[in-house]
Amino acid sequence: MTENLDATDWAILDELQRDGRIAFTELARRVNLSASATTERVRRLEAAGVVTGYRAEVDLERTGYMALAVVRLKYPGTRHEPLHRLLGERPEILECLRTTGDDCYVLKVAATSMAHLEELVDALAQFGSTTTNLVLSRPQPLRGPRAPVPSPRTAPSPAVARTAS
Repeated sequence: MTENLDATDWAILDELQRDGRIAFTELARRVNLSASATTERVRRLEAAGVVTGYRAEVDLERTGYMALAVVRLKYPGTRHEPLHRLLGERPEILECLRTTGDDCYVLKVAATSMAHLEELVDALAQFGSTTTNLVLSRPQPLRGPRAPVPSPRTAPSPAVARTAS
């Protein structure tokens, strides 16, 4: 569906990512559409799998998680199911990305204390070597995608666009 997203779709996505609970009437006002057209576009984006859900943002410290860390895991094996099982069992593992390069996985984890973080890293270490980095601050909090900005190198030149017509 990516090729079918127009500027209005991107404006809707931007607003929904800022506030997933926004009323359709307010969303419609912000994107300059009628409420019914806005509702239809949101439903189409949901049906196409572009919008996959709506979530609350939770302050980790206020819920008792005092440490946020990034754990890199070098996984020497080929059977990933035991690790995937652990990922599902441990609510402290907030996100896991399988990557290329020296590390096989990069995990974002939260812990209630340094002892809790150590126990979590020890549980992960059974699968391979780990490197843990504590997060000091979040200068750029997590955000969703925005409309891509065409790069001069990837945008077709006017001459190519004319000859292709």
